[in-house]
Amino acid sequence: MIVGLIVACEAGFWLLLAAGLAVRYLLGLRRTSVALLLCEPLLEVVLFVVTAIDLRNGAEPSWEHGLAALYIGFTVAYGHYTIRWLDGHAAHRLAGGPPPPKPPRFGLPRAAHEGRLWLRTLLAATVACALLQGAVWFVGAGDTSSLRAFQWVALRAVGLHGLIALTYLLRPKRAPVTQGRSGGQGLSSHSDGT
Repeated sequence: MIVGLIVACEAGFWLLLAAGLAVRYLLGLRRTSVALLLCEPLLEVVLFVVTAIDLRNGAEPSWEHGLAALYIGFTVAYGHYTIRWLDGHAAHRLAGGPPPPKPPRFGLPRAAHEGRLWLRTLLAATVACALLQGAVWFVGAGDTSSLRAFQWVALRAVGLHGLIALTYLLRPKRAPVTQGRSGGQGLSSHSDGT
């Protein structure tokens, strides 16, 4: 039942997001769009409440409960970021707005971008681990090994993402060097097209 609810929440997230953006950019109803997008967090609240009720009714803690905590943590950390990213693309494609800025590709700006994404992963893991710890305390003396295992999954995700982000800082990717018309390195300074 919990897995089906996670799938339903994920589908609901994308449906509400699509509806909110369509109402905003195709129908021009900004307030209605905001109302639809503000319903997004309700999906996580529903998932949290149903998971808590399931455990309270005596369900044995399992991987489904751990997955629900990871899903809630991920949507708390990355949900607004995803909505903002898609809103920029929808404004560009549907309303003639400027193209959304792309993340930096090279050097320290890229490392800073990756560091900010890692902080989101850290937030996701913190939320998930807190929910899982709450579930461990809630269950009490029962078998909570599956919940503890998902805490380790969250911590491993933070560590792995942290290592990846660190590589961008320690070995920043360099911008490609282009050849100018005079054969030297760097961009050509000619503006007349010759």
